[in-house]
This record gives sequence, structure tokens and C-alpha cells, in this order.
Amino acid sequence: MSEPTLFESIVAGEVPSHKISEGELWYAFLDIFPRTEGHTLVVPKFGVQRLSDLSQPQRNALFDGVVDVQNRLSKKFSTTDFTVCIHDGPLAGQEVPHVHVHVLPRLKADGGKTLHAMWPQSLPIGGEIDHSALSQLAKSLRGEER
Repeated sequence: MSEPTLFESIVAGEVPSHKISEGELWYAFLDIFPRTEGHTLVVPKFGVQRLSDLSQPQRNALFDGVVDVQNRLSKKFSTTDFTVCIHDGPLAGQEVPHVHVHVLPRLKADGGKTLHAMWPQSLPIGGEIDHSALSQLAKSLRGEER
């Protein structure tokens, strides 16, 4: 039996996350090294590495999760534009061997550029994680703002 992926451990509640929403087959949470505020990951609740490993109903459910996240981010950030991407396998830049969809809200101020060029001023991945800010944003996106 292989070790669970990081995302399986997150879904199981063994590793903390900043949950945005979830469905029967998917789970959405804030990326701990966001490229922009609201950068969210949507994952299937079971570990498969590639999109092609999912059945059609599982892919449909995953993308229902993406749309749910877009709706939440749209309300919070007043945008209908998103970068949605999947690194499908290690040669494509996938760092965790578990399908995951990146959903990043896009704003006029970000210049409309793509991935690496989008936020050159953002901190590099690694270093200290601001769990307090992520927790507050996750609560807001879940509609639990006070």
C-alpha cells in the first residue's frame, strides 16, 4: 500500500488546510504559497496523479468544484476572470502527485500576464506561511465573515 499524497492527508484532516468549500468527490482550499490573493486548489478526494485517471463523472465533479470556487472568488474579488490551470504530471510541473486544479482570480491591476510573469513581485515559494491571513480569507470565502 502506497503512502497517501499530501492532498489525501489534507482531505482526511490529518494536515491542516484553509478550506473554501467541498463536494462529495472534491475539496477546495487556499494554496499556502499563493501567486495572488485567493489562489485556490481544487482536488479530488482520492489520490490519482493525472486527469486521465479520473472517470468522466469524477472529472465532472472536480470541475463543478472549480465553478463553485470561481463563484466564491468572484464575489470576494469582484471579478469574473480567472486563470485555471492543471500541471498534469511531473514533467508538466506537478509538485504533488495528485490531480489539482489551480484557480486564481484575475484583476485589471495584475496586468493580465500568465503564470510566472503574472506576479513577479510575489514572494518565492517557501519561507514563512501566513496562516492567520489565510484562515481569515478562507472564512470570508466560506461566507463566515463577521
